[in-house]
Amino acid sequence: MVPHGRHADQSHPPLLLVVNRIGPRNPGTVIAQLAELTERHWKGTAYQGGFHMYDGKLPIVVTGMKQLQEHGPAGAVFRRFGRPRNQTLLEAIGNPRREAHDARKQAEYAARQREHQEELRRIAAQHKAEREASRPVCAGCGTRFIDARWKAIEPAGWGAQRDTHPHLCDDCKQQAVAAERQVAQAGPENQVHDQAVPEQKAGGPWLSRFRS
Repeated sequence: MVPHGRHADQSHPPLLLVVNRIGPRNPGTVIAQLAELTERHWKGTAYQGGFHMYDGKLPIVVTGMKQLQEHGPAGAVFRRFGRPRNQTLLEAIGNPRREAHDARKQAEYAARQREHQEELRRIAAQHKAEREASRPVCAGCGTRFIDARWKAIEPAGWGAQRDTHPHLCDDCKQQAVAAERQVAQAGPENQVHDQAVPEQKAGGPWLSRFRS
């Protein structure tokens, strides 16, 4: 059984053949003949990424008894039909080239995702800077409008009531409204109006009447 995270892209469990040389027959010749006769069952399909796919295939792995005794089951003493060199058992029944290919593709995808996210952050930062540069400034105290005040002075469509003091922040608007209300409550009779009284010069015509 292939461990989790390793590719075993075949429809059948792997077949392991352990060869023990007894007698004059050459195991290498026997293995080569067996590989040739069973090729259609184990041969994979080559892909451009430099790996093979083994869907619907039977992985056949062979090793020798002497090699197992010398290097143990964890050694690179297993040869999968169709592969040029010995591998460990997990590599032989798995698909390390495809795993490497998938890892490269995943790394490339992750890099593109990071670039995309960085571009989004850059655009968001630029948009925020442009928005802050256009934020209104209070004509009374010179402070910049908070978001709620900025939204309040924006046009709200046909029929919407326009803000009475669109150039003032909330505090300055409240002060302006309070001052206007006080003036309106005072009334015209309490308002002082300065009138210019013409100054009569000495010896004017109205004094000359009493001098005769």
